[in-house]
Amino acid sequence: MSTGTGGDDGASLPPTRLPLEWIAASLRRERTRVGISLSELAKRAGIAKSTLSQLEAGAGNPSVETLWALGVALGVPFSALVEPPAPAVRVIRAGEGPSVASEQANYVATLLSASPPGARRDIYRLRAEPGAVRESEPHIPGTVEHLVVSAGRVKAGPRGEEVELGPGDYLSYRGDVAHAYEALAPGTAFVLIMQHV
Repeated sequence: MSTGTGGDDGASLPPTRLPLEWIAASLRRERTRVGISLSELAKRAGIAKSTLSQLEAGAGNPSVETLWALGVALGVPFSALVEPPAPAVRVIRAGEGPSVASEQANYVATLLSASPPGARRDIYRLRAEPGAVRESEPHIPGTVEHLVVSAGRVKAGPRGEEVELGPGDYLSYRGDVAHAYEALAPGTAFVLIMQHV
């Protein structure tokens, strides 16, 4: 049976290549996070734009030096570009999870995912019933809220700019200004992602 070595001289087999899809996804994710173009990242890393384009497409054969230069240009460690995706799956069933009710309205917030170290976002599942409006004061500067309605109807957004939404509708708005949520139909539910800069 093979032991995974090249023979008695202790020479090992060629190193296992990292799946290019990991690297491609990591590069796209980090470049989007930083908010720079493909051309700008290539320039900062001192590599050809065509090389970076190939890597983001899951092609090519990146060297340690190329990935190191890209990591420096993106402000992330080398490991952030080559680490495999986390295999863990986390499920929170409807009606489960830490929930907090509002004093202002029939409104319940359930935290689905707290912002882990290095990430700056929280995800909530919200339930609301018609009646009082849930007023929200401004959050920390740079906060952006993303809302997706799963059931019912809701009127939400910055004060004076509220928008009516139905199932499947998406809304994004500044969360660092006063804003509000109002259920317009019984059984209204939506997911809210708070993105912090």
